[in-house]
Amino acid sequence: MNGAVAVTDDGAVRTIRLNRPEKKNALTLAMYADMTRTLRESNQSDAVRCIVIAGAPGVFCAGNDIGDFLGAAMGGGLDTRALDFMRELVANKKPLVAAVGGVAVGIGTTLLLHCDHVVASTDALLSTPFLKLGLIPELGSTLLAPLRMGHARAFSLLAMGRPLSAAEAKDAGIVNTVVEAADLEVTARQAAREIAALPVTALATAREMLRGPADAVLARIEAEAACFAKLLQSDEARTAFKAFFARKK
Repeated sequence: MNGAVAVTDDGAVRTIRLNRPEKKNALTLAMYADMTRTLRESNQSDAVRCIVIAGAPGVFCAGNDIGDFLGAAMGGGLDTRALDFMRELVANKKPLVAAVGGVAVGIGTTLLLHCDHVVASTDALLSTPFLKLGLIPELGSTLLAPLRMGHARAFSLLAMGRPLSAAEAKDAGIVNTVVEAADLEVTARQAAREIAALPVTALATAREMLRGPADAVLARIEAEAACFAKLLQSDEARTAFKAFFARKK
């Protein structure tokens, strides 16, 4: 698979690369569908032992493509392809490593809460400006972030939209390792190979027990999605989207 989502294999490690650098890897609905399909295929492959999620050099993911969301806000409704990806991410059985360089906005940050090992470059900046668009956080982050980093820091990130540097994200328990940008992908691949070399059954059992039951996370994703869909039709969201596009002109 090539294009906006590129998939490559190196031994037992599969890399899913967001490859839309001209738009800072903002996720389109088609990209969500590609990632869902790739995760599902990876889950069914004995050859894939670990998955790396990476971006283009200098940018991880700028969140959702606002154009897609503007269409939904103007009456198109909430497309299920993003929600399908979220469900597949939670159902995924293969260890996930993220290589985060540059901006990680919205779901570019919340998906890190589902990764088992996160490597960030010193220039990484995590932010979740959902409320500034009249929306709420997604991907189970309203459950996972407070558990990971405590209510105060989770509220600052998810509700107030205050960004986290790579060092702050490490201190908050979202990031494992911070490296120079030039070392980002090498370090992430090294971690992925180390994970892939572990005994398969023992690793799968330990990972399942460490992560705990998925039911609560899936239930929170569905609840968030219901609120998200409602808010997407609100005057607040429509006004925020229009203001966003006006600033870009």
